[in-house]
Amino acid sequence: MKPTTRSQEDFLEALLMLEEAGEPLETTRMAKKLGISKPAIHQMGHELINRGYITRIDYGDMSLTEEGRKIAKNILHRHQVLKDFLLSIGVDEQTAEDDGCEMEHIISEATFAAIEKKLNSK
Repeated sequence: MKPTTRSQEDFLEALLMLEEAGEPLETTRMAKKLGISKPAIHQMGHELINRGYITRIDYGDMSLTEEGRKIAKNILHRHQVLKDFLLSIGVDEQTAEDDGCEMEHIISEATFAAIEKKLNSK
């Protein structure tokens, strides 16, 4: 996989979450989910199309490519594991959600694997 930026990862993760919820993958929904403007969504969409992570029909919904889906699933998995870990040590729900979202982008593979192993051993 090609390296991605945090904002690209957040975008792909949000697309996957909307898709799994059965919602249309449209600019307006993405802007609301990510809390950014529609022009910013449009720009990021073009960047991700150029990288081969999403496709889009003119003025239509977006869809994840196979490579984009792999990245999105990995990020979403990391987010959920980190959130679950934080909840397991007594962090409140909203803080665990917010911090898990921050941590998913910067934590090393080794540390993440150790956290995941610890959670799975319970």
